[in-house]
Amino acid sequence: MRMWVACGLVMTVLGVGVVRGQEVVGTAPAPAGKPVVLLWPAGAPGALGDADEDKPTLTVFLPAGVNATETGVVVAPGGGYQHLATEKEGFAIAEWLNARGVAAFVLKYRLGPKYHYPAQLSDAQRAIQLVRAHAAEYGIAPDHVGMWGFSAGGHLTATVGTRGYPCCGPVSGGDAIDKQRVRPDFLVLAYPVITMMEPYVHGGSLKNLLGDDPDPALARSLSAETRVTTDTPPTFLFSTTDDKTVPVMNSVMFYEALVKAGVPAEMHIFQQGAHGAGLAAANPQLSVWPDLVAKWMRERGYMSAAWQ
Repeated sequence: MRMWVACGLVMTVLGVGVVRGQEVVGTAPAPAGKPVVLLWPAGAPGALGDADEDKPTLTVFLPAGVNATETGVVVAPGGGYQHLATEKEGFAIAEWLNARGVAAFVLKYRLGPKYHYPAQLSDAQRAIQLVRAHAAEYGIAPDHVGMWGFSAGGHLTATVGTRGYPCCGPVSGGDAIDKQRVRPDFLVLAYPVITMMEPYVHGGSLKNLLGDDPDPALARSLSAETRVTTDTPPTFLFSTTDDKTVPVMNSVMFYEALVKAGVPAEMHIFQQGAHGAGLAAANPQLSVWPDLVAKWMRERGYMSAAWQ
């Protein structure tokens, strides 16, 4: 049984990092008692209840050492918009980033079939805004906020990255968080869902995001490869040819759109490897891919050169 305890305004010390002035929701099932912050303390827009599943959150991971590049990354686990692979594609990623001096924030966003679009996009954009609004407390710079998504979380990340405006208006007249930019400064996409159109759509993600009878026009507008512009952030993509769950062409189409728009992009496609590999530490074919991400982040100034 999960118990949530409203703690009001608190100060929580994490290593050398300090989180102040936010409503923290007890200690969710996260490593080492990391604080879990409600995106909307008074309730998320369009909430259909007051259960855990109705409350989008961020679990905060601050590095124990110095964050030399003042970088923070919002991490969006995958799960076909029906569940979240929070351990392998959330907490493990946050700990990997912390070990390299980067702050991380694992996003719990609302899911289908209870919630359809735009709830997920609203949650993700609010997460970016919240991190920027509290950048000084987290020891990061507002212009060094990236987003890293896996599978359906990759679709969510690409969707956030290809929209420079809030999907939904401010709640209750807005707050200081609503004034922050919604577009991340860089993207990392791991075996992402990108398109919502045939022939390469992941059917489960489409159904859970848009329902049983999706509007074709909406499905097209949520196909991230159709929305890339020169304003899309620099992007790193990783996938495998053998992925039987999300066709590798999702990554290829997004990369092609980035190149055509002149957006800095790097893509690594491995021949072998099943979907959902996470950091792939036990997979000799794929285990190098996190090192490639680290190299890319260092080259762009989002990770210290000390972490070679």
